[in-house]
Parts: sequence; structure tokens; C-alpha cells
Amino acid sequence: MLKNAIDEAKAESFRGQDVPWLLAQWAERSPDKVAMVWSPFEGAERSLTYQALLTEARAYAAGLAERGVRPGDFILIHLDNSYEFVVAWLACACAGAVAVSTNTRSVARDLSYFADVTEAVGAITQPAFGPLLREACPDLGWLVVTDNDAGAPGTPDLAALKAEPFTALRSDGALPPLPRDPQRNLSVQFTSGTTSRPKAVLWSHANGLWAGKISAAHMRLRRDDVTLIYMPLFHTNAQGYSMLATLWAGGTFVIHPKFSASRFWDTCLRHGVTWMSMIPFAYKALMKYPVPDHGQRFWGGPASLPTVGGHFGVETIGWWGMTETLTHGIVTDVDHPGPHGTLGRVAPEYDIQLRREDGTLAGPGERGILHIRGVRGVSLFKEYYRNEEANAKAFDAGGWFDTGDIVRSDEDGWLYFSDRDKDMLKVGAENVAASEIESVIMQSGLAEECAVVGQKHAMLDEVPVVFIIPSAAGAALEAGVLGEAVLIHCRTNLADFKVPRSVFPVASLPRSTLEKIAKAELRAQLPVLEA
Repeated sequence: MLKNAIDEAKAESFRGQDVPWLLAQWAERSPDKVAMVWSPFEGAERSLTYQALLTEARAYAAGLAERGVRPGDFILIHLDNSYEFVVAWLACACAGAVAVSTNTRSVARDLSYFADVTEAVGAITQPAFGPLLREACPDLGWLVVTDNDAGAPGTPDLAALKAEPFTALRSDGALPPLPRDPQRNLSVQFTSGTTSRPKAVLWSHANGLWAGKISAAHMRLRRDDVTLIYMPLFHTNAQGYSMLATLWAGGTFVIHPKFSASRFWDTCLRHGVTWMSMIPFAYKALMKYPVPDHGQRFWGGPASLPTVGGHFGVETIGWWGMTETLTHGIVTDVDHPGPHGTLGRVAPEYDIQLRREDGTLAGPGERGILHIRGVRGVSLFKEYYRNEEANAKAFDAGGWFDTGDIVRSDEDGWLYFSDRDKDMLKVGAENVAASEIESVIMQSGLAEECAVVGQKHAMLDEVPVVFIIPSAAGAALEAGVLGEAVLIHCRTNLADFKVPRSVFPVASLPRSTLEKIAKAELRAQLPVLEA
């Protein structure tokens, strides 16, 4: 009964609020405060105040309405980090549409799937991806293309694409009124799982507000904080931890097209950046550059790393979260970072359990599968869209969500990441399902059986490689020819970060109990890649 009362209170806390309300609050209270700075690698910077950002979002939302977009319609946003991404995402929120932010490294097969699952009515993209999107999604009602690729000038053939320029979407017309409903669908992000295809993680407006509010609270963000966003905006980290958290606090976010070690410190100093979300790749790349007197308060990342923080002159905080949790379910405190390598402690807004394989609770020092509990549609994602089987498997009878991550707790309650229970790889900042790669390889007809594992990489954490038992067709090819044929097939059907780095033909695969492939033995054969 107490749990139900707490859940109802959390849901009630956003009554009468949505993402457009949040933007309008700051436009009214701090209209001339800079909300966003777009800092491309080519061309001039562009800044928008809170009032200007609200005006742009509403104007583009009006343009969506004029094209027949209605509340609840899904729209693909296939854009790299850019001014247009932020405006388009917020415009969807203002129009009541659902922004489907897709990974720009996706191939045609992925885009067709994304459009089919969401039944998207239209798409917004950039010149580099226009032909791919039009070919992959021929049934889209409309297509809008920007005039640049993340700042670099582009010249899309709008006639051939049957598309309109992005600026044509802007309208001075009236935006149809829309009642505030925190449970209205806000966005979709596709996340890799152990199945062969990604799942559509659906957020409500309450989810978006929760991501911003709780992320800002965990980091104690203030109105004078400035964050640098270089991680891709189509991911939760940039959307929730950074953009929405900054909007909740009334601060300023500066957007780079992607990470650039050579531009990093210059941008931070020019704009007075005070914090940002970091990944191990960025730490390693920045080690080659001198550290200026920067005045940043902290960096957040996958673990508390005092030694790294000492080198750069910042505090480091650790956190754990995923698309389904919206924000950090585990986090350290900016003033109490904890021991080296910790993820932190359970966030006060969530419940967690570490379970042994038999379902009993793991004790201190033991590894356990991380389960987390919150409120669906508020502190946990709303659902896997159009995937009832996945929804049923994700939650147990008590409402606990199985994250698939293996975590251990020390005697003092600090939590540490140990491994992934599910057959997942971490390639840079991307989660990759080994089964998806294996499925694609088996479709080539060149393998009788295959096993994809992660090979340790000095900069990217790990990269996929595959061991294959050739089929009759594959065995007819020389080893080098077979490997290249497999890779060509993968490059056509997988995003580049999912393509195996190496192909190893073998006569057999090691087995464990129940004839399961012993992937740990395969990984043990692989040296660490330095480049």
C-alpha cells in the first residue's frame, strides 16, 4: 500500500506539466537568457535565448500541424547533433507528436525497421542521409532536409528526394491548442537488446520531465551552469542527462557536432563550460593535450575516477543508467564521490536489487543481476512500443525491471559494474547486441554457425569480431575471400560500429554445458587492440 501511494505521488507531481510547459516557464522568467549555443566545426555559431528557442519550437510545430501532423503521430528525426535537431525535437513536443530520434550510423535496413515499427508519418534529416532515408522509407508522407550536415554546407537534390527544405517547415501560423498531459507520448529511442532487432523505448512527457528534473538534482545544476554536449543527441545521455537537465535548471547548453579533442578546451573556455557528461574515449583522447585553467565543477561518467579527475583538475562522479531508466538509477554525489571505480549508490528515487541466478538476493562482494523498480511512465520508460512480448519479459510480477547488467556491492554499499548478463558489447558509447550481428551473418549463407564476441580495444572499450564455421558455400572460398565476403554483407546490413573488426573461420566452436557456445574461451584468445 505504501509503495502504491508513493508511486501515485510521483505520477501526480507532474500534473499540468509537459516539456513545452518547461520551455515556456523559462521563456517567461528569463526570456533573454541564452538557452542553447550551436557551435559547429564549420560556419558561425548560433545562439538562442529561451524566448527565441520557444518561438522557434512553436513555429516549426505550427508547420508540422499544417502538414497534417496530429498529436500522437510519430516523426523520424535522423540528424547529427545540430541546431535543427534541438528545434525539431522540441517542435514535435509542442505539436504533441512523438520524436523518433534515430542513430545516424544506421543503414537502410535499420531505417526501414524504425519507420515500420513507429508508422512514422514523416521525417527530418540532412543532405548526407536524404537519399538513404528516401530509399529506405519510400512510404513516408513527407521528407524535410536541412541545408547542412552538422554545420558543413550541403546541397540536397530536393526534387529527386521529393523533399522540402527544413526552413519551409517554419510557419507563422497559429499552433493548435493542446492540453497539457504528462502521459502523452513524447519520444522514442531504439535500444539494442539480446534479440536481433532493437526495441522502441517509448517515453512520456512525464518521463522527459523526470529525466531533466532528477538528473539536475543529482548533479545540483544551477541556472549559471553551462554544459557542453558532444555525445549524440539521439541517445538518452545527451537528451536526458544533459539537454533536459539543463532546461530544467534554466542553464545553457553548448552543442558540438561530435567529440573533438582539438576543439574541446577552446569551446569550454569561450563559453564558460562548468560541467559535462564524459566517456572513456574522451578521457583518453584529451590526455594528449595540455589542461588549461578552466574552472569546471565536475565531469560525470561511467565511474568515479579520482586519478583521472586529478589530471584534468575536476571532480568526477560516477553513474549508471539506461534508456529505460531515463536518468541515473545509481549515482555518486558531487561532494562524496566514493572510492575509485564505483558507479555510486542507489539513487533515492529508485529501488534496486542485485539477484543471483536463482533469484535470491546477492550479498556484499557478490555479483548479481541488477533489477530496478520505479513507476512506469514516470521514473521508468512507458513501454517497448508495439512489443508486448518484450514488455512481459522485462518486468516481473513485482514490477522489477531486469536490466541485464551484473553489478556487485562492497561492504559499505558502494556499487561496481561487473559485466553484462545479456550478450551485449560496449563499442565506444554504443550498446551492441551480438545476436543482431550473428543474425545478419547467418543470412549471408556463408556460415553454418557463428559466434560474435567483443575484443578489448584501448580506445573503444571493445569491438565486435566473429568466429564462424563456414557453410558449404563459405568453405568453397579461401579464408581471406570468405572474411571479406562476410564483412561486405555486414557493411550493407549493419551500422558501421556493429560491423565485425575481424572474421575467424574455425572448424568448431568451444562448448559449455547444454552445448552453449563458450564465448569466454573465444574472448580469451584475443589480444587487446591498441588502435
